[in-house]
Amino acid sequence: MRVLVIEDDPAVSAAIRRGLAAEGLDVDVAEDGDTGVWMASEIDYGVIVLDVMLPGRNGYRVCADLRARGTTTPILMLTAKAGEYDEAEGLDAGADDYLTKPFSFVVLTARIRALLRRGGPRDAVVQIIGDLEVDFDQRRCRRAGHEIPLTNREFTLLEVLSRRPGTVCSKPYLLDQVWGPDFEGGANVVEVYVGYLRRKLDVGSAPRLIHTVHGHGYRIEP
Repeated sequence: MRVLVIEDDPAVSAAIRRGLAAEGLDVDVAEDGDTGVWMASEIDYGVIVLDVMLPGRNGYRVCADLRARGTTTPILMLTAKAGEYDEAEGLDAGADDYLTKPFSFVVLTARIRALLRRGGPRDAVVQIIGDLEVDFDQRRCRRAGHEIPLTNREFTLLEVLSRRPGTVCSKPYLLDQVWGPDFEGGANVVEVYVGYLRRKLDVGSAPRLIHTVHGHGYRIEP
C-alpha cells in the first residue's frame, strides 16, 4: 500500500518515511501543497498524511482542493495547533483524522492503519510472544492469562518492541517511534521506561521478556 506524505520539514518527513517503511508501506513525499495536490490527483494512494503549515497553499486549502477534485483518499492532518477550532477547520475541509504535533509515531501508524482498514480486510491485532499477549487495538496486554495494567507510554513502547519480536531496536529508534521526532529529552528516558515495563511484565519467577543488547538496544522474545 502506498502513502503520500505532504510535509515541508525534511526531518519530519524522513522520520515518517522510515517508520512507515518499517511497517511495509511505500511512501512518497511532497514538500509543498501544489506538488501534493498534483501527486494525489495522479496516483492512487491508500492514505494521505498532510501537514497544515505548508509553503504556498496550506494544508486546509490542499485538503479542500483535493475534495473538490473528487479525491476520496483518507486524509490524516498533522499540525502544531492544538485548538479545537483548528481541528474543526481541518475536519470541515474534508480531513478524516487529525493529529497534533509532537506525536507518538506509534499513534500515527495506528491512525494510518485505521484509515487503511476502512473498506479493506482487517489485519491481525494481537501479537503472541511466549506467554505474553499484546492486543494492539484494545491497547491491553496479558501475561500467562493475567491482565497487566500499563500507562499509555508504557504500552506504546511495548507495542513498538512487540511488532518486531526478536529484532534489536536501538534507543534512537525507540525514542523516535514512542516519543516522536520533536521530543527534546535524552535517550535515557528509554532506559527508564524499559525498567518500568520489566517490573510489570517480569513478576515473580516469570522469565525476562525484554532483553538488553549492550551497545545496540533492546529486543523482546521469550
